[in-house]
Amino acid sequence: MNGTVLAGTNNVFEIECDDGVIRNCSIKGKVLKSDKEYYNPLAPGDVVEIEVDEMSDEKGQILSLVPRKNEFVRWNVKGRCPQLLAANVDYMILVTTPDEPPFRPRFIDRELAQAEMLGLTPVVVCNKYDLISKKPEVEEQLRIWEDLGYKVMRISAKTGEGISEFMDLLRDKLSAFVGQSGVGKSSLVNVLDDTCVLKTGSLSKKYGRGSHTTTKGTLNRLQLNTAYTGGIHGEIASIIDTPGIRRFMLHGIEAEDLHLYFREFKPFVGKCKFGMNCTHTSEPDCAIKQAVESGEISQKRYESWIRIRDQIKTGSWDD
Repeated sequence: MNGTVLAGTNNVFEIECDDGVIRNCSIKGKVLKSDKEYYNPLAPGDVVEIEVDEMSDEKGQILSLVPRKNEFVRWNVKGRCPQLLAANVDYMILVTTPDEPPFRPRFIDRELAQAEMLGLTPVVVCNKYDLISKKPEVEEQLRIWEDLGYKVMRISAKTGEGISEFMDLLRDKLSAFVGQSGVGKSSLVNVLDDTCVLKTGSLSKKYGRGSHTTTKGTLNRLQLNTAYTGGIHGEIASIIDTPGIRRFMLHGIEAEDLHLYFREFKPFVGKCKFGMNCTHTSEPDCAIKQAVESGEISQKRYESWIRIRDQIKTGSWDD
């Protein structure tokens, strides 16, 4: 039978099987056949074929991977290879905050570029929006992403602002929460389902960063909080809560191709005086630079593109 990966540690995976039983399964032969090399062979959201253990109905072995609809990956420094964060998702929920931890727009721009490259649907979620008065300049960046056609939601797990609309988006979908440590991914899950208690952590006072309270990606089936559903019971959302990321490193995007994954750059690609050889920095008659000057491309996004391109070249990903 088939089943969906909920979580995994040390090559033992929790599989939600088609018969409703959650089984602990290992990979038959210890190696899962794949055409790609990943830090981890499976991610939450993967669908696999299993056989039930003859000695125990609560265990099984994974025989094969059902081809993925999509996958979300990042570069893993420790393993020196790409790491799967989630598979077969409807939305990538890119969680950020105005403050506590500090707002990092380039972090989101990298995630957006990775999502564009992988053909995923990203949603920018600004949690802790109750803190926007401390950092009003953040609103300008949120509007820049909105103007590009990205869905941006302003919510607060603390006050409940925007939670009902957020639930409407997530209902009956599989979404992965991705973001730096401390942005409140686990807190959001706890609000969405008041029967689900995920560990949350306080921010590091020294660096303004969150501690890694989620240590592995986990797919949670949430019973949506009736306080935000108009009292309707039994509504479901499937959420992959991924570990907090301090440095999101791009995978599979070369520096010279980065402009292809900044969606506002696409109409101008190839229209420069030097065509595809243009670096869009110092050449005359550069269509992209002219678009920046005319306001068709925001100065902030252009500067972000330059910085991220340089990060790809140097391998240094500190913002």
